[in-house]
Amino acid sequence: MSDNAMKQIKIGKVVVNISVGQSGQPLSNAMQILENITGQTPSQRPAKMTIRQWGIRKGEPMACVVTLRDERADAFLQKAFTAVRHKINPRSFDKAGNFAFGIQEHIDIPGTRYDPATGIIGMDVMATVERPGYRVNRRKRGQSKVGSSHRVTPEESREFISDKYGVTMGLE
Repeated sequence: MSDNAMKQIKIGKVVVNISVGQSGQPLSNAMQILENITGQTPSQRPAKMTIRQWGIRKGEPMACVVTLRDERADAFLQKAFTAVRHKINPRSFDKAGNFAFGIQEHIDIPGTRYDPATGIIGMDVMATVERPGYRVNRRKRGQSKVGSSHRVTPEESREFISDKYGVTMGLE
């Protein structure tokens, strides 16, 4: 790692998604589970299109999402990596260094108890890896691009994740 403070890599945000495929009680159970695990109130996500064979209507809520930042994101990643036994597929990283993985059963996350009323649900975890200064790409006024030498590569992201969280890269 470099001594330059602007070259230090950090977790920008962690997005946790549970898609149940239908509204009603299954979605409310998923929202309750997500709120218990993350400590934040999840928001519902509607279906983008109608699929008659599956009984899905456009605009019907069918998933819930929570976005975690800073300490909450770090604490959740610690628990989530424990649920996948500190192992991620190296192909889970995109060309910008971000990564995603799935958790089969939410009860694998430490501190979570099984409740027969809610059942067992899986979830997707997506994390954004960035350096200080990435705001120039997102801000409204004076927006500009992040230079190629300042972008995070997949190799740098893999090294950061293995150093900080003790994650090994291997096929699942």
